[in-house]
Amino acid sequence: MSDRNTVLLTGASGLVGSEVAARLSGAGRPVAAVLHSNSDIRRNDGSGYEPDLRITGDIRRPVFGLEPATAADLAGRVGMIVHCAATTAFDATAETYDELNVRGAEHAVALALAWDVPLLHVSTAYVCGLRHGVIREDELDAGQSFGNGYEQSKLRAEQVIRAAGERGLRWAVVRPGIVTGALGDGVIREYKNLYTVVKLMVEGKLRTLPGRYDATLALAPVDHVADVIAAAVTDFDSVAGSTLHAVGRDTLSLREVSDVLAEYPSFEVATFVPESSFHSEDLDPIEREYYLRIGALYTSYFQRRLSFDTSNADRLLDRLPPQTGKDYLRALLDHCLESGYLGAPLPSIAETLARTGIGAPTPGAEARP
Repeated sequence: MSDRNTVLLTGASGLVGSEVAARLSGAGRPVAAVLHSNSDIRRNDGSGYEPDLRITGDIRRPVFGLEPATAADLAGRVGMIVHCAATTAFDATAETYDELNVRGAEHAVALALAWDVPLLHVSTAYVCGLRHGVIREDELDAGQSFGNGYEQSKLRAEQVIRAAGERGLRWAVVRPGIVTGALGDGVIREYKNLYTVVKLMVEGKLRTLPGRYDATLALAPVDHVADVIAAAVTDFDSVAGSTLHAVGRDTLSLREVSDVLAEYPSFEVATFVPESSFHSEDLDPIEREYYLRIGALYTSYFQRRLSFDTSNADRLLDRLPPQTGKDYLRALLDHCLESGYLGAPLPSIAETLARTGIGAPTPGAEARP
């Protein structure tokens, strides 16, 4: 392995992939980043990152579309493939999911087998689909239905990975939850998926949604997800043939989410109603348009009552997952305000006092004895 220490990483320009690349480089593992275009790689905090090797490729094509000379060179240098690239859009076509998420996994498997190296595949915890209860890490196909094509495509990709194990592939899978901002300050470089529907809710554009207040969301701080993936690469022998849930310690119920949103005076708070009594035609035309185009893509997450077992990930990191309860949600929302994503940031106490004159020195006070 000393001569084949390079990690071939797909999706290196993505939110999770860029953090994984930086961690591996920091730990002394050379990173060869497969990029579809010559785009800049930015970490979650906005800082730039330059991999040891940039490679133009396309996961939709066999051998990732690498030039033969490039593939031959990498075959003697790469000791592991980390497959992060995928579309995470909830509104992609079936053809797109098949082309990127399923065939992309097939091409990663074929390359790992050809080069005789392990494969670490990044999936999603929501391959569990529309299930309830505790979801174990070793579970996959339980006959579940799905909230969207993305979830189903990631299950199919995992089936490809596991089946390849019977052909000699050494594999491991990391399943992030809903990827959200960094621990502590809530920073995130791009607002996608759940952030989009929250924005519409707090702006009053989605006022009524089908959902249950006891439904739970499993948030996954981006730095924790990257920690799990990087640790799995570093200590692959301990996780080979297993799946790891990369999620926070706490699930948040919709009741808790609503309570926290109500703490912010500038936010509207949506009302969740039973699915059986929700009818989109009852909404006014503008709200109905927002719901049909965007809101409906996410409402399946407002129905599920579940939590994710993290035993494998806990053993790997030798610690419990980070706390992701109401305080963490407040950090996420505070950052959204400070960055302007959810409207103008709230003024500080000092700014408020300055505007009102409260606490200002009385004129002439400094001259008093």
